[in-house]
This record gives sequence, C-alpha cells and structure tokens, in this order.
Amino acid sequence: MRIQSLLLWGSIPFIFAVVSATGQSPERTPNMEEITQWARSGHANVHSESFAHWNDSGEIPPVCSTCHSGAGFRSFYGFDGSEPGLPQSPVPVGGVVDCDTCHSPGLPGVTEVPLPSGREHPVTGAEAACMTCHQGRASGATVDKAVAGQPDDEVNPELRFINPHYAVAAASLLGSAGALGYQYPGKEYQPRFLHARPVATCISCHEPHNLTVAEETCLTCHDTADSRQIRISRQSYDGSGNLQQGIHADIGANRQRLFALMADYAREIAGTPMVYDPASHPYFFADHNGDGLADQREGAPVAYASWTPRLLKAAYNWKFVGADAGIHVHNPHYALELVFDSAEDLSAGLGRDLTGMAR
Repeated sequence: MRIQSLLLWGSIPFIFAVVSATGQSPERTPNMEEITQWARSGHANVHSESFAHWNDSGEIPPVCSTCHSGAGFRSFYGFDGSEPGLPQSPVPVGGVVDCDTCHSPGLPGVTEVPLPSGREHPVTGAEAACMTCHQGRASGATVDKAVAGQPDDEVNPELRFINPHYAVAAASLLGSAGALGYQYPGKEYQPRFLHARPVATCISCHEPHNLTVAEETCLTCHDTADSRQIRISRQSYDGSGNLQQGIHADIGANRQRLFALMADYAREIAGTPMVYDPASHPYFFADHNGDGLADQREGAPVAYASWTPRLLKAAYNWKFVGADAGIHVHNPHYALELVFDSAEDLSAGLGRDLTGMAR
C-alpha cells in the first residue's frame, strides 16, 4: 500500500499529497483521522533524536533498531519472516514507529515480553509494543553483575555508570514484577501498579495514535486531570507533612535529596566530586576542584570514574526514577521505595542516619 510505505516521513502535507496522487480523497481514505493524529505524534517524528541519532552513519545498530525503527521491531519478533531475535544486520535509517509496528497481524501472538532482568512479562494485544520499547536497557541484575564481589565503598576505576535508558514507563509500571530498578536485598517493592478500573493497560490512559493522556479517565476517580496534583496517599514521604500537594512533589523532593547524598558521598567517600549534565552522555562527570563544572580534557568533559558499588547503585536508581516523566502515575510507590532505599544506603556509607524521608 503506497500510503503506508510513504507515511514514514511523518509529514501531514506529504500524506495529503500521496492521497491525492492515488486518486483518493481524505474523506475516503481508511483511518485518515488516526493517520493524521499519528503523523503529529512523537512516534512519527523522523527528525527527533529517537530516530535521527544514527543519520550520520546511515544505519541503526541491531540492538537499537528494535525500538527505533518499525523494521527493526518487526524483525525482532519475526513478523517480517525472519528468525525472531535481534536483526542479523543494521537497519537503514529513516524509519519510525510506523502503523505496522502496533498493527502487525503477528502482534496478538506475542504473549510475553522479555525484560533486561531476565524475566518475561505477560502481555496482551498492543501492550506488547509498549512494553517492548519502554522497558529500558538495564536492570538491577545488570548493576549486580557489574559490582559482584566488590566492597561497597571501594573505588573501582573499571566501573562505569549504567544507564537505565530513556522513557522507561513500562519499567516503572511493572515495579518489582519487572525488577528493572535496583532493588536492595531484603527489601520488598511495589509490584505492577494496576491502578483501578477503567485503567488496565497503557492505552487505557494514552491515546495510541497521538499519545496524549486521556484526562477524562483521571476524572473518573480524581477531582483533577492534572496528574501532578493527584495525591493518592495520606502519608507524607518528603518530610514536609504537606498532604495537599500531589505525590509527584514528594518524589521530586526525595529524588533531589538523594542527589545531594550522592554528591556528598562522591566527595567524602569516593574522593572525587561529581556533577551531572542531562544533555551529555554519560551524564556524570568529574569535578576535582569542586567548582560545580565538569573537568575538561582536550575540550571534552571528563566522565566520572570514581564509582564505588554503593554509589553506582544509587545513581542508577536516581536516573531510573527520573527517566520516566510519568512515574508519579505509573508507579509512585515503587519510585519512592527505590529513592528511599538508595538514600538510606548512601547515608549508611556516610555514617549518617537518614531522617525526614519515609518509605
């Protein structure tokens, strides 16, 4: 179908030009409203970093193509006739999350999605696509493997920051069922947050084509559609005692305090102050003179290389909680647990008692 193959460019004027060229009117084109909504969404934006990152090389590595190209996704599950698994070769750039990513005839046959933790989670329908691409690229098991057998507070110059990846909504939603945050031994964690009826799957809240949140769904139970103002708990977690603010504020305050503990630990225990730059990979950089700016070497910032196992675990969770802008909806208590346990562990390493935060 010519329209479907050309929609990859994500341009509404271009869609109408193709429709006209094929002798169809927009009114007669099947699913034109859905196509138009999709073309305006982030899933169709071929110029976004999510899809344009590899433009200079001209190809997307197999491990990235699964979620950053419709062709890679179909290859991963064998919908294109190939053997299921990572594509055997890089995928050409120029693709997006196209119609056939979520509407492939083979998608209903996917009943479990493999996770970086080694677990497989049951899925139904289009949720398979959401769970595949929003689960992140690492897990608590990844961190455990990196630090295995090492003393908690001993700097290992071979350690590097482990990035949970980006937009990890499925990872936070699954909670302990996915084990994609770093879960400290001996602690219990919130499982998948099932919310309440009529919320059951990703598309219960997210319009699948334009990706907007269906605010009327929130209003079924809450008196506001602003998710940041929804509390869902009668306990204060950030020590403020403010039960009028949304749970989003508690998570943000505790995450900010966790970073302050990370900075103290890096300076006092690891011996090298750190700074964070959200715009530059690998995000954490050395700041030996403590001026709040990343050290420079040959015009480039110096990556932080004084990781201890204790600091790496906390940094992973700090980034994990921040990598899902909707974690206060998807699984707020999992977020609070990860942040609290990380703060508690760092406090122990610093020889302090953790006060003013609740789990």
